[in-house]
Amino acid sequence: MILERIGSWLARKLAEPRYLSTVPSRPDQLAAAIRPGDVLLVEGVSRFSLAIKYLTQSTWSHAALYVGCWQGQQGMLVEADVQEGVRLVPLSHFAHMHTRICRPVNLHDDEIAELIQYATERLGYRYDLKNIFDLMRYMVQTPPVPSRWRRRLLALGSGDPTRAICSSLIAQAFQSIRYPILPEITLEKTLDRDLQEIYQEILHIRHHSLFVPRDFDLSPYFEVVKPTLAAGFDPHHLTWGESSPIPDKSGIKITQE
Repeated sequence: MILERIGSWLARKLAEPRYLSTVPSRPDQLAAAIRPGDVLLVEGVSRFSLAIKYLTQSTWSHAALYVGCWQGQQGMLVEADVQEGVRLVPLSHFAHMHTRICRPVNLHDDEIAELIQYATERLGYRYDLKNIFDLMRYMVQTPPVPSRWRRRLLALGSGDPTRAICSSLIAQAFQSIRYPILPEITLEKTLDRDLQEIYQEILHIRHHSLFVPRDFDLSPYFEVVKPTLAAGFDPHHLTWGESSPIPDKSGIKITQE
């Protein structure tokens, strides 16, 4: 009981906003561009988010899987939250945050359905607040950890997706349909149809606890979708205002011509 209370207090402290994020895409454009099966990366603003961004050396601290319509609710995503566990949230939940859409390619409708089913079957899973070490390590905004150990630090703990950051759950969902994110690749010697010696790439699944949000951005198997461009951006239709005065080092305002 005491550990549960300490864990709940830590989770609340970690979730408190620390600064305001930029929003480069309009919410309506984001809603129009995203599709079921897409991964939405988020630049979080909490202490927890700041620590993850430092440890992963990335803009992205959170990831959610877009499921679309769910039991009559439109625009829903599955996420693993440190306070609430695995839950459904509307796309508007991230309307005031910097986001990026990462899209798997060439998946069939039935594969996307399996992907979503895997994630939604885990709704209600809870973050194990008794695992205090999982939470305590994020209380230090920029922990003094050598870069080669940072990813491993995120993977400490039980390895259960409900006890890890959000990307672990999503990585498991994609692994369930055999879709690559950042697999380990080895080359094996084999023969082609003409009995010529060639090297074949063999993909090996990495443990889900080692995945972080930025891996979906870095993955060569996910397409980055920018809502502004998807909406039909045309630089010739922009309306520019007059240039703003820019103060120089002396404090004198200089107007750009």
